[in-house]
Amino acid sequence: MKKIILAATLAFAGFTAVQASEINTIKNAAIVAVQDSAVKTPVKLEELPAPVTTALKSDAYKGWTATEAFSVKEGTKEYYLINVKKEAESGSVKIDKDGKPVQ
Repeated sequence: MKKIILAATLAFAGFTAVQASEINTIKNAAIVAVQDSAVKTPVKLEELPAPVTTALKSDAYKGWTATEAFSVKEGTKEYYLINVKKEAESGSVKIDKDGKPVQ
């Protein structure tokens, strides 16, 4: 009977050691974060190009007020990101230098 208990204990200890080893391997795995390649530069609202200002005054954005703007360079794309507010709502729009919406 002692041999059976000893064998069971050794088997359990061996199983536990294998499981612990596998868990350590997973915990030590490296986590890699990919950074966004977009570069945002703050722009004063009064310094936005005329076509962008005209687009913000159009019916599409009627009632919305620009609060801040950024020039964004994302790879080969360049556009303006404008944060807008309408009463309690807020959002942002992307407009290129020619005043066209960017998707």
